[in-house]
Amino acid sequence: MGAHRHALITGASRGIGAAIAQALAAQGYSLTLVGRNEAGLQALQAQLPNPQAHGWAVADVADEAAVAAAFAKARSERGEVAVLVNNAGQAESAPLGKTSMALWQQMLAVNLTGTFLCTREALPAMQAAGWGRIINVASTAAQRGYAYVAAYAAAKHGVLGLTRSVALEVARKGITVNAVCPGYTETDLLRESIANVVAKTGRSSAQARAEFAKSNPQQRLVQPEDVATMVAWLASDAAVAITGQALSVSGGEVMA
Repeated sequence: MGAHRHALITGASRGIGAAIAQALAAQGYSLTLVGRNEAGLQALQAQLPNPQAHGWAVADVADEAAVAAAFAKARSERGEVAVLVNNAGQAESAPLGKTSMALWQQMLAVNLTGTFLCTREALPAMQAAGWGRIINVASTAAQRGYAYVAAYAAAKHGVLGLTRSVALEVARKGITVNAVCPGYTETDLLRESIANVVAKTGRSSAQARAEFAKSNPQQRLVQPEDVATMVAWLASDAAVAITGQALSVSGGEVMA
């Protein structure tokens, strides 16, 4: 399905990003894995089907020069990017009154500015080719909000606005732009959140885990592979009529 197409995935070394890499590689895409952890990117590349078809680039997506350099490396090694998966993200919690400017700026930089910078790099070649897929990994926090993560939720809401606006801008050019919005997902990030709950409240790990799962009507945590399946479909020719959408992968937590 993805034969001869080049996909670039940010935040690729672990969690949802690594699951997306596995799914796209299995479908024959050539990948550029982007992240800050060089060892993690190299390890993932070695695990993928046909590892020599894939490469990696170290970059902080909030750094304009680093993003430009990562795309330049990707192009020189594998040609223009046909599928962009903006998966890199970061979540930190704090009551609004205790949200520092540093925390606010960090949430915007990683979650929103990084998506903007990578999208801006990828679009010209997609427009020239008359085909492209941009898939932004947002969050159910972008669809409904959550207490104590106002900066994160605001940034992810921004990702949805960016998604919808760019989708309209390029709708006649063979390019689709969509957001995938996972609920609480079984990742290192969630495990860190569970550890924080345990440390702050004295609850057991199992109790904290159950609290996160409770928001999902299926009473389960979303798995990275659940998100990867949706991303792989959006990247395909079959999803040509789907653009400007926020697709919730949350077991029914968000219904519209």
